Amino acid sequence: MNASAATLGLKTFMPLADARAMYPAILVDHADDTADLRLLEAISDWLARYTPLVGLNAPDGVMLDISGCAHLFGGEEAMRKDIVRRLHAQGFSARTAIAGTPGATWGLARYGDKRIIADSELRETLSALPLAALRLDPDKVDALARVGLKKIADITDRPRAPLAARFGAILLRRLDQALGLIDEPITPRLPVPPYIAERNFAEPVTHEDFILQTIEHLAAELAKTMEQRGDGARALQVTLFRVDGAVRRLSVATSKPLRDPRALCRLFKERFASLTDELDPGFGFDVIRLSVTTAEKTQAAQTDIVSSANGNDSIDHLIDRLGVRFGIRRVQRLGFAESHIPEYAVTVTPAHNKQPQTIQTLPLQQDTQSPARPLRLFERPEEIDAIAEVPDGPPARFRWRRVAHEIAHAEGPERIAMEWWRDDKGRSLTRDYFRVEDREGRRYWLFREGLFSHETSAPKWYVHGLFA
Repeated sequence: MNASAATLGLKTFMPLADARAMYPAILVDHADDTADLRLLEAISDWLARYTPLVGLNAPDGVMLDISGCAHLFGGEEAMRKDIVRRLHAQGFSARTAIAGTPGATWGLARYGDKRIIADSELRETLSALPLAALRLDPDKVDALARVGLKKIADITDRPRAPLAARFGAILLRRLDQALGLIDEPITPRLPVPPYIAERNFAEPVTHEDFILQTIEHLAAELAKTMEQRGDGARALQVTLFRVDGAVRRLSVATSKPLRDPRALCRLFKERFASLTDELDPGFGFDVIRLSVTTAEKTQAAQTDIVSSANGNDSIDHLIDRLGVRFGIRRVQRLGFAESHIPEYAVTVTPAHNKQPQTIQTLPLQQDTQSPARPLRLFERPEEIDAIAEVPDGPPARFRWRRVAHEIAHAEGPERIAMEWWRDDKGRSLTRDYFRVEDREGRRYWLFREGLFSHETSAPKWYVHGLFA
């Protein structure tokens, strides 16, 4: 129900027939609770320009913790008027109140005349409000009214035990929460970042270059604070507040704790360039906020006189840029796993999770202590038709992908026993691997699955990789 309907004497939850009997021309539409919730979330996102501690108070309210923030807007009254004025410009009507407890604020905004009350006058101001200001169900308010209890003053000094026995403990808990006798914290809709810096502009900004310069300046401010605490940023988010109420959030992640303002600014530049939709500034952004959503402990890198850069910085920066462009989950690293089965010995992990492992490469020579492995290993071995001497002889020829290959040289076998727990059929067939070269000089890694007459009467052959 809008303000115009309220001036006509209509009330929420009034039967539709009664409302139409009073005003036949009234406009009625079906309620959409899902759309209302989305709108409330959008409003709460916009209100985050005043404080990061913003919690939903569905279905029609938003709660802000403005402790330590009001002075940035000229005081509590100036801040409250600014919120009402800006919401009115966007087409919303709002009732606001500022008090020391969420319960008192909720009641004052809906039933009170004062907009700001101090803690010293909290009890006196609340006493004059109806019991509905305690966030009680309408049925419970009606039950209290039937026994003559209509205002908060009617229950504040009464014996508590009879009230709790007749109307439930919720009545006294709501009263204590409103008076500040029971702590009632606000649950923020979004987690509060450990580091935040922002800029407010008297005139809205629209140019992307100026926005990036502002982000770099904010990153420099955050870098000083993080350096004092020994932290570095692993994930950051820039929030752009548009003058018409729209809010845009852009996030980036780093492969290691980082606090270099220029490097962080370059990541956001890549993020802007990778947007599928353009960054529509509308009439401009009047608030830009940079938040470190994830921070980790880090130490300053030890440098020498010759070079001041770490050798891994270029790789880390490449990973960060690729992560911004394609998503951090799509940038992956290869590592070793504790398994002697070739296809299980390599793992793929997100590149941002940890630093790359140190990998020691072995020359592909016959006299090495480690068996040679192909340069290209298939994710799944491909079955082939092979002719070989039994029981342990190497293949003489094989057909793979409809092409016949005559083998000129062969080395092996290298016997690898399978891990019994990986076979869902209760079989664990042994593999005999051969390094073979055909008459055209192409080299393959083949294996025979199953020992002849010991494990199976018809061993199968597979190609598992290519050496060149």
